[in-house]
Amino acid sequence: MATEIKVWQIINETLEPIETSMVEEKRLEKDLENWIKTHPEILGENILVIEEQVSTSEGFIDFLGIDKETGDLIIIELKRDRLGRDALAQAIDYASEVASWTEDDINERINKKLKDLIIDENLNLEDSNINLNQNQKILLVGFSMEDRLQRMIDWLSEKYGMSINAVLLKYVKTKNGEELIARTMVIPEEIEKERAEKQRGQIKIQLSDEPGNYNIDELKKLLLKYLSEDRPVPKRIRTILLPLCLEHPIVTRNMIKEELLKRGEAEDETSAGKIITTISREIGIEKRDYLRQILRYDKISEHQKENYRISEEYKQLVKEILSELNKE
Repeated sequence: MATEIKVWQIINETLEPIETSMVEEKRLEKDLENWIKTHPEILGENILVIEEQVSTSEGFIDFLGIDKETGDLIIIELKRDRLGRDALAQAIDYASEVASWTEDDINERINKKLKDLIIDENLNLEDSNINLNQNQKILLVGFSMEDRLQRMIDWLSEKYGMSINAVLLKYVKTKNGEELIARTMVIPEEIEKERAEKQRGQIKIQLSDEPGNYNIDELKKLLLKYLSEDRPVPKRIRTILLPLCLEHPIVTRNMIKEELLKRGEAEDETSAGKIITTISREIGIEKRDYLRQILRYDKISEHQKENYRISEEYKQLVKEILSELNKE
């Protein structure tokens, strides 16, 4: 039997069941949306709602959220009445598209830039445990649910480790006209958090300072492929860090910061610092050893590097690669 919430009002020492609904009381889905916008904690812990009615190729996501602990994007679908399996199918459809979104893709779809929201919320996406949109979560919100939907959520969560949950609300209007909202989670938050931590442990990104050992042809192929990626970090390494390293024997964090501000890629020194840390961390990802083969640096902390320079033997190769990419 699907999870449900029952409420009784105590009247003259007698329990009287309250069976009211938003539909009966002429409350709209818009009312529910407003309650969530003003009190997102009703959805659970560590959820930051970043936008509503987010456009995708398949329609509009009711709310797009982000897990403040992991950086995972959360697809939130609302129903002011009963949740059916169609709500899950729709959310999975949205999640499959959201999975490919970069930070730039997200910024195109929200009113306030993600980095500004992150700063406002003191969310540090440079933390080694936080990876923006590494995984996606689905959260269905309604007032009741089909038995088969709960069975599907339990099965997908337990068998395949998918981050799917449902928030069931109970709208109550008492005899005195007071309106209340009660909440329960289909999968308790403690269990969901435990599963998420286990999954994060399995996919934790490995970091390294070891350089690659590729021959020139292999190295050029890997660098061309990486620097051609349509992501902010490879673009900034290609257009800012490497050119600076060709112009100067040593490139400091302050030099990169000045260039980011001059180009308008960062609005202030704080956001510039976050971008630099992202670049530093990307270079330290174990599988990016081809970047460390051409770049040298001094390490000042796990995620911060200083005094970048290109090894003399690879300067000509880097010039050729940048020249090829600039012609495209």
